Amino acid sequence: MKRFYKDVTVAPVDGGWQVMLDSRPIRSQGGSPQVVPTQALAELMAAEWREQGEVIDIARFAMRDMADYAIDIVANERADVVEKLLTYGDTDTLLYRADPEEPLYQRQREVWEPLICACEARHQIAFTRISGVVHRAQKPETLAALRARLEAMDNFTLAGLFNLTSLAASLITGLAVLEDGADVPALFSAANAEEDWQAELWGWDPMAQDRRALRAEAFACAADFVKAVRA
Repeated sequence: MKRFYKDVTVAPVDGGWQVMLDSRPIRSQGGSPQVVPTQALAELMAAEWREQGEVIDIARFAMRDMADYAIDIVANERADVVEKLLTYGDTDTLLYRADPEEPLYQRQREVWEPLICACEARHQIAFTRISGVVHRAQKPETLAALRARLEAMDNFTLAGLFNLTSLAASLITGLAVLEDGADVPALFSAANAEEDWQAELWGWDPMAQDRRALRAEAFACAADFVKAVRA
């Protein structure tokens, strides 16, 4: 699609802020008014439109896509989104370790345990750590506390958290990004500690390295999204 607009602006509207193309408001991909809760988020979305060239590249609309997910999906299917996030919590990457006698185990413990302990303290819960890959369900009271935390979030924070969690395969990591002063690159690296360990032993496959870079970029973008939602 060729670029069809000249001016991109941001305007206050009922319920929040909206991006305007040549003074015309944008609608979500599902057809709803694309109203977001903060000016900071609207400005990030406007920047995506301003940075487009003569031919629009839909892959460069990460902020728009997360906003539309909040508007079109989360708003209508909150319970399903919460359940999907809880599934990540029940099978969180950070909770599954190598066997204690394996060298990888110590690396996982050093990198992951501080994040797990911080999450436990923050939410007054207790996670079960597992050696091996066989699933063991987390305690019902732990999942209930996580559910209450998720259900209290607004639709836009849930949308950003969903991206963070799925990219990290870890709800613990996703929740850590929401905290003030979160070190986003360090959190992404922590969630990928096992991948990094294998790369240290055997070297990086160029294609795997490219995929890793794209996921890191998407993770950082989702972190910027949730930060702007709360601005």
